[in-house]
Amino acid sequence: MKVALASDHRGYPAKEKIKTFLASKGHEVLDFGCNTNASCDYPDSALPAAESVSTGRSEAAVMLCGTGIGMSMTANKVRGVRAALCHDELTAQLSRAHNNANVLCLPADLIGEELMRRVVDVWLNTKFDAGRHERRVAKIVEYEARCGPPPAA
Repeated sequence: MKVALASDHRGYPAKEKIKTFLASKGHEVLDFGCNTNASCDYPDSALPAAESVSTGRSEAAVMLCGTGIGMSMTANKVRGVRAALCHDELTAQLSRAHNNANVLCLPADLIGEELMRRVVDVWLNTKFDAGRHERRVAKIVEYEARCGPPPAA
């Protein structure tokens, strides 16, 4: 699978470890930065990574910042992206199985390296259950097509 990666400075060390983990599992990684511990703005890497999912350049994305909140909020502004902030294997599994999430956001400051690897692995290996969930996701897609993201406040 082709997976986009993005982080800010707080997520950078974890992103590098996730990049190695993904490569070890045979995934192709597109790294959208950041590439240093120096302070940076999360939208600068989140938006291009989310756009790579939206356009089909990548099949999924993993994004990391201190809490995962900034990455999640930013990614969800991009048409076609369903980003989920996950803290454990269950939320990762359900975000894919029930919500067909295509972007995983992780809180680099809040969960450890081993849990992060397990969350990424579960997330990438969980398929969308469709069924009753398909109707719900279709409503999100339909709204987005009709209205697009709301203007920023």
